[in-house]
Amino acid sequence: MRGLFFLLFIAFCLYLFVNVEPHELESFINEQPLSGQVTPEKRQSEEKAFVQSEIQMNDNIDGLASFMGKEAEELLDTLGDPARKDLSSYDYEWWVYNQDPANYMQFGVSEGKVVTVFGTGSKSRNELFEIGQSYESLNEKYSFLDSITVDHKEGSYQFQLKPEEMKTRPLIKVDDIYIQLYFDDFEQHLSSVRYMNDETLIKQRPYELVYRGPLLDAKDLTDEEWAKVEEGNAKQIIDFTNIIRKRFDIETVEWDGDTAEVAYLHSKDMREGNYFSHVSPTRGSLTDRLMEGNVPFRLAGENIAAKYVDGVAAVEGWLNSEGHRNTLLNSRFTHLGVGVNEKYYTQNFIESW
Repeated sequence: MRGLFFLLFIAFCLYLFVNVEPHELESFINEQPLSGQVTPEKRQSEEKAFVQSEIQMNDNIDGLASFMGKEAEELLDTLGDPARKDLSSYDYEWWVYNQDPANYMQFGVSEGKVVTVFGTGSKSRNELFEIGQSYESLNEKYSFLDSITVDHKEGSYQFQLKPEEMKTRPLIKVDDIYIQLYFDDFEQHLSSVRYMNDETLIKQRPYELVYRGPLLDAKDLTDEEWAKVEEGNAKQIIDFTNIIRKRFDIETVEWDGDTAEVAYLHSKDMREGNYFSHVSPTRGSLTDRLMEGNVPFRLAGENIAAKYVDGVAAVEGWLNSEGHRNTLLNSRFTHLGVGVNEKYYTQNFIESW
């Protein structure tokens, strides 16, 4: 009996469940909240039968997907030097190609190989997909499902998607590549695409996870490394924000350093104070904080987010929430400051005098 109890205990320990913390979003203009905090309902962890969306399409892997697993030298030979290199918090370095906003690309390079790719823009090199393609057509082709199982050499990892995630960022597998399709839920069109290998997906854990074996984690970062990650995320957020504004024929915003400092201090304050709000217990409202930072403005707006895997994921989250979307696409705004502190993100928009 003791032997049976021991085996059952071991089996329980090997079958574990990770409930990913829900993303948090909030938007604010003129000191009036445009939308409340978004907290997806928690999902129960009962076992059930799962199916998997997996497509075998070797002949069609082209464009951005074709770089997955390739040597970094091949990327340089094909595309030339990136505009910049940004450190990530997932053991890879982003090589950012933003020279043509209509063909915006980020390649995650780890140990000399491409392990993830992010692409957006009207001319994006996504041969499998077309930015602007309808949700309906892609769902018909790939049959989006609520579960994907990743069989890694270290164990088995099963990602479970909530209904809202199925609508806005379904996950599919094409050959050995895992692909997140980010949709504009208001337009029902494809907004951006992220390609990942199995290990990168497991480290990011963008969905609830049931797994057997060890849980793969990215290495811990020093304060200096976090500062580099935060700077890169801030730059990626303004890049992607302007791509989205151009998509809707809205003037792009210019970077404002003083506003960015105000945004950074708010992200840092939220993380250190363990709160999520436009109103700081110590620094006050957006207007208070901009005035403290000596930032003159005619109109100001703020988007905040927390717990997203990175900056571009946070932007997609803002795009799919009405209040944040209104701020993101407000044609009156002329300048933007972005501040990131670990997984807390703040966008401060202003209309300058």
